Amino acid sequence: MLPLSGIRVLDLGRIVAAPFATQILADMGADVIKIERPGEGDDSRNYGPSFLDTQQGETFSGFYLSFNRNKRSIAVNIGTAEGQQLIRDLARDCDVLIENFKVGDLARKGLAYTDIAAVNARIVYCSITGFGQTGPYAPYPAVDMVFQSMSGLMSVTGEADRPPQKVGVSMADINCGLYSTIAILAALRERDRSGLGQHIDMSLLDCLISTMSHRAMDYFLTGEVPRRAGNVSPGSTPAQLFECSDGMLNVQAGTDNQFRKFCGLIGRTELLDDARFARGRQRNLNRSALLPMIEEIFRGNTVAYWYERLIEGGIICSPVYDLSQTFADPQVQARGMKISMEKESIGRLDGLRNPIRYSRTQLEKYVFPPRVGEHTDEVLSSLLNLSEAQIVSLRKAGAV
Repeated sequence: MLPLSGIRVLDLGRIVAAPFATQILADMGADVIKIERPGEGDDSRNYGPSFLDTQQGETFSGFYLSFNRNKRSIAVNIGTAEGQQLIRDLARDCDVLIENFKVGDLARKGLAYTDIAAVNARIVYCSITGFGQTGPYAPYPAVDMVFQSMSGLMSVTGEADRPPQKVGVSMADINCGLYSTIAILAALRERDRSGLGQHIDMSLLDCLISTMSHRAMDYFLTGEVPRRAGNVSPGSTPAQLFECSDGMLNVQAGTDNQFRKFCGLIGRTELLDDARFARGRQRNLNRSALLPMIEEIFRGNTVAYWYERLIEGGIICSPVYDLSQTFADPQVQARGMKISMEKESIGRLDGLRNPIRYSRTQLEKYVFPPRVGEHTDEVLSSLLNLSEAQIVSLRKAGAV
């Protein structure tokens, strides 16, 4: 039995942050019921650049496929009174409700935390917004890059002499999804003691600021604004990428012990006798004199040559992969990080494994992401005991 078997989640999330959190919960065994707009569904279904087109004329975007496995989808129009009542009825038997509507949107529909708690005091209700439920920016719309830019993350990402650079994935959304999962699990544990649910207010900006971690602490301690350093570690030398004859190698040999080993492996033990390079602090101060000598050495051979030589000598290093090389690596293959899902009439889809590994309750269930409203009749009949005639009536009313 999976760790969250018996937990039911009502997922009113869209795009990335909330769907990513609920996918993690679904991977761990929760029954996640995804609420989508009739017809169009989750906005992410139409977000490119990659799409899976089926022989039946259906289209699944890579974005949607990344965050919605192991879920059941029902199509509900929450703009109708009937649709709103369906959400309240479903929430009555759920442990968690997660949503990422703009502040106030669900309150106007009678679906705020207070409305749902009135029918289920035990529910854990998680709201994900860009700026949180309070503060002057709470009503503002935003996307991932807004938070990367405002959190300070872009200010420390990229080369020193180039403009700020965003991270190459939706870091704010993914980070907030992870924090939201942690918050939900902790709230469920607290409910085991108190018998009561609660409202969780998650902000993408808050979460990404928290990720600034030691860079923020550097600022608090010194009052100096951290700067971009590219692929160089500001406090350790040599600790950066080096260009080899056929690609780049990441080398982290900044500690005194690692540097001594490193100099022997590259055939430059005389550097250890130079007072400018003998200790870490001196190497940082004199990196402009040290690094050109090391760079010249690395250009003389291949990534594979230097990687094998350094890793066998106990130096922390790694090749710089693109994704094709990542999934061809024997370590990645041994850990099974690429999984496959199959769906009748659609076929096979590769995806990413959930990286959590339990010793007993292994996460091995990977069900293809659902079509819009694929499970509407199933959920309404099994959870709400609605008859076929009642579901037909709801369809005529435009509620489902």
